[in-house]
Amino acid sequence: MRKIIFAFALFLSASAMAQEDTKDTVKKVQLLPGYTSQIDVVYTKGKDWEQKLDLYLPPNNGKPTPVLINIHGGGWNHGTKESQTGFSTFFKMGFAVCNIEYRLTQQATAPAAVEDARCALIYLIKNAAALNIDVNRIVVMGGSAGGHLALMTGLLGNDHRFDTNCPGTENIKVAAIINKYGIADVNDWAYGKDITSKSATRWLGSKATDADFVKSVSPINFVNRNSPPVFIVHGDADPTVPYQQSVVLHKKLQEAGVKTEFMTIEGGKHGGFPREQNTELNKAITKFLKDLGIPDKK
Repeated sequence: MRKIIFAFALFLSASAMAQEDTKDTVKKVQLLPGYTSQIDVVYTKGKDWEQKLDLYLPPNNGKPTPVLINIHGGGWNHGTKESQTGFSTFFKMGFAVCNIEYRLTQQATAPAAVEDARCALIYLIKNAAALNIDVNRIVVMGGSAGGHLALMTGLLGNDHRFDTNCPGTENIKVAAIINKYGIADVNDWAYGKDITSKSATRWLGSKATDADFVKSVSPINFVNRNSPPVFIVHGDADPTVPYQQSVVLHKKLQEAGVKTEFMTIEGGKHGGFPREQNTELNKAITKFLKDLGIPDKK
């Protein structure tokens, strides 16, 4: 395991919003010249609900662009896409960004959030030509509960068990996952020896004691040799999601032969780290993606 030590660090300043006890704020996304936006695009809906996403698209130079799907955190029970604004690193690399909302616990318990995240991915695949995005260069990123959803979205691949709201798409494979202190094992987060989270049991709802179901919404159980590359960052003093969750996930990825990098933040907690340390983490994630050819190597 590669261990990169910082006093405090975080990839995006907006990642603080992934904490369970952080209030939501609304900031403005700063676009680079030539970028355009599509706000509150409905990407999935049901009888009495709909979920929206925001798109930030680079200039069309005739070549499909990589795209980042960003998923906010908040214990599956709070948080908004509007709280996520720190996309400048991706804009500078030429990425389109898709910033999504999803059904929270108060509206629908598990697996609704997973279903929505998968539908956002499938929406991009179905509309790739119109949006000028490259389906072979889709990166999914999230922090905390958003990290869990990013992992589920990418690791499910062509397992369609949660795609009932958006069926009919095959050859689903993301190019990389960026997991920021996400929940890899929902059962451990709900009932583990280190931390027991009410957010987990509330999200699981009536299926909280259904062991098979809990396994089915835990990313750790979907790792295999065909899994996409995964970048993991986690503070070793995280009081909300146990650091050990990422340790175990990283080990399982290595054993499966999956390309992975694990950045440990020594003394790091669960978001809210000083801005001055973001640069080093940005560089590490940027290098990870560029080494994968996302974006194209130059």
